[in-house]
Amino acid sequence: MTYKDTLFFVGQCLTINHEEKNKVAIESQLAAGTVDWEAVVKLSTAHYVFPALYLNLLRADFLHYLPEELVAYMEHITDLNRERNLQIIAQAKEINALLLANNITPIFLKGTGNLLEGLYEDIAERMVGDIDFIVSKEDYLKTINIIIDFGFEVVDKDSFQYPIFRHYPRLYNNKFIAAIEIHKELVKEKYKNEFNYEIIKKGIQLFNDVNIISYENQLKLTIISSQINDNGFAFKSISLRNAYDVFLLSKKTDPKRATNVFNKLKEPLNCFLATCYFTMGNIACLEYNESTKTKSYINLFYLLISNDDLRNEINKKTSKKILKKELIELSLKFFTNKQYRKWILKRVTDKKWRQQIYLRLGLIKA
Repeated sequence: MTYKDTLFFVGQCLTINHEEKNKVAIESQLAAGTVDWEAVVKLSTAHYVFPALYLNLLRADFLHYLPEELVAYMEHITDLNRERNLQIIAQAKEINALLLANNITPIFLKGTGNLLEGLYEDIAERMVGDIDFIVSKEDYLKTINIIIDFGFEVVDKDSFQYPIFRHYPRLYNNKFIAAIEIHKELVKEKYKNEFNYEIIKKGIQLFNDVNIISYENQLKLTIISSQINDNGFAFKSISLRNAYDVFLLSKKTDPKRATNVFNKLKEPLNCFLATCYFTMGNIACLEYNESTKTKSYINLFYLLISNDDLRNEINKKTSKKILKKELIELSLKFFTNKQYRKWILKRVTDKKWRQQIYLRLGLIKA
């Protein structure tokens, strides 16, 4: 199986309990015995959908097509992830109670929010890193102090963090399973006027005293996190974990309507929908707005997933391009923003940071 074959196989497996045509197609492929399970494990693990893949195959009664050793391994990893997510849910509820007691209302985001609201049939489906939540700008500093007083501390004490960013540096407490990210923004600065706290707080849902953003805003944030914050739009790539969340959310809200409300963000979000549509088997709930730009984007997406060497080459060039853009933006802020000026002066005197920059620019070898 090529990278493209494997990507489409895993993407469609994630839909087989909702889309009959995909279920038939996947079973035919399984019965033929043509699946490269090593490639499937590698890709699904890299995309953080390994447990979701297992649970969808289990529900479809397809596990008898898989090697017994693989089934046992998948079950083991899924059980571990379920236990971790139970601890994450408990931790999030404790943090929620702590902040509510201090008259602060956190709004939980991304994977943790999805778990708390019950988006998944089995909580083991979602692999979660940090617990993300957002508070108002008025409560932002107060929230940080409360969480630190509660025993959390910055994960990477040696690094210099951006003075103005989407969230405070990751905070960790050895007594808990997950690190915490306290947000004051949801998207990179360029787009913050289109999607921010003031916008998402209007459609809050309450689940057992926990605040979660609306399904429509969840869908928007899921795509934004991949396309904008993680630069997926620049790389012409897809995150299957985000794609699976979008697929499940598309059963609760209309993706087209959700993405059409934007100006600057409309094209990146629509292009993500297009990649989901094709990767997950041309399914109706992921239909997108066709345009010349999306057609060009999809053509390049197909080209990159079909050619490993070209994809690696383009990824390297794109990484350098993004870094150069970030350095230019920082240079401009050096003259206009005191906080950034202080941050930059600390950074340029940090030998490790300079080495990382030189390495990313290809000026030195690893």
